[in-house]
Amino acid sequence: MAASRGTASADAVKERMANILVADDEEGLRSFLSEALELDGHTVVAASDGGAALREAQRRSFDVLVTDLSMPVMDGMELLRRLRSEQPELEIIVLTAHGAVETAVEAMKLGAFDYLRKPLSGPTELRLLVSRALERRALLAGRERSKRDDGEQTPLTWGDPAMAPVVDSLRKVARTDATVLLVGESGVGKEVAARFVHTQGLRASGPFVAVNCAALADTLLESELFGHEKGAFTGASALRRGRIELAEGGTFFLDEVGELKQELQAKLLRVLQERRFERVGGGRTLEANVRWVAATNRDLHAEIAKGRFREDLYHRLAVFPVELPPLRERRSDIPPLAETLLGRIARNLGRPSLRLDARALAVIADARWPGNVRELANALERAAILADGDVIGPEHLPLASSHASTPSAHRGAPRSLEEMEKEAIADALASVNGNRRLAAEKLGIGLRTLYDKLKRYNLE
Repeated sequence: MAASRGTASADAVKERMANILVADDEEGLRSFLSEALELDGHTVVAASDGGAALREAQRRSFDVLVTDLSMPVMDGMELLRRLRSEQPELEIIVLTAHGAVETAVEAMKLGAFDYLRKPLSGPTELRLLVSRALERRALLAGRERSKRDDGEQTPLTWGDPAMAPVVDSLRKVARTDATVLLVGESGVGKEVAARFVHTQGLRASGPFVAVNCAALADTLLESELFGHEKGAFTGASALRRGRIELAEGGTFFLDEVGELKQELQAKLLRVLQERRFERVGGGRTLEANVRWVAATNRDLHAEIAKGRFREDLYHRLAVFPVELPPLRERRSDIPPLAETLLGRIARNLGRPSLRLDARALAVIADARWPGNVRELANALERAAILADGDVIGPEHLPLASSHASTPSAHRGAPRSLEEMEKEAIADALASVNGNRRLAAEKLGIGLRTLYDKLKRYNLE
């Protein structure tokens, strides 16, 4: 029963209310169209002529326009031309009088989705056509997402006891629409946890869209989040939908949120509060119909105390905080994780027979892995490249060996975590001839985080 309820809830989210604009100068027909679509669960705004419809479309965002072709002030063809140019993502259905099919065909050549002949026999044909238009809109958005996202994901855990309360918390919050803040060291699998919340939640049938705030320059990040209108800035040659818009009806994952600059923090706070936003260079208000999951490896309380992170934004994000333990605290997950990662690497390299021998697996299980899953994946990929045959041994894992625990008989005085981290950073830099970007990738941390640590440990 629980599963069926979850499926029903997901379907309800998927088949959400669409925002539809109806334009017709005949009051009776306009009321009929609006009522038919409202009874189907949609939100409808009606306009009595093309000029009024254009003003409404420029003020707020719509999914579908249903418009008559013959109207005063601005006819349907001119309205179609204007909106196809300004809002190419809008699906448009035109209404045409009997005997004027040629005009409707011309409208379709200009980009209309389809047409209906007047007089309408009833609401069924209208509802069906609107449903098909919404399906195409979702399909096109899905294609746009697939160009920007990658796919294959790692399981959240293989049963380590340290992960049991984490999984339980994530499973419980997934059943709600509450905002989740994932906290943990870099590379512990926060995006994997975010995807788990998505797949177990009410919006599982919707899209999962992610943005890494540390991976993009601030100017690019704003456009990536909110999208931009054509001509918004130099190089903006076409309208581009932002990630929040592409996550419509699903989950939006904001990774490394602690890296956001103050100006973007203020804009994000507004979106979280009002569930609305505008594209860069645009004036239309768009709805943010998404479930929010954020993640950070920073201590946001410390960032707030230093004035680098807004306290009001923190409280909006940390409705349900969950801390993910590092690999060193869930060691029984490491061997199966390593084998899963190696399987993926092997397929990508075209060497599906690659495997770890028992000695290599023991070295991996005993290593510290300060960069967590990312560092483990990088070490395995290098080992796969170094190995001539199908078997990876400990000799192929130099970085892993350098992180392995030392037998107590050979240990000196216990070292602090800062000393070990400093050594790991120095080793990584040495192994790539000082290339900081490659060193950050090896360590599984963001480039900005590496710069902070270089300054802290005076390694510059």
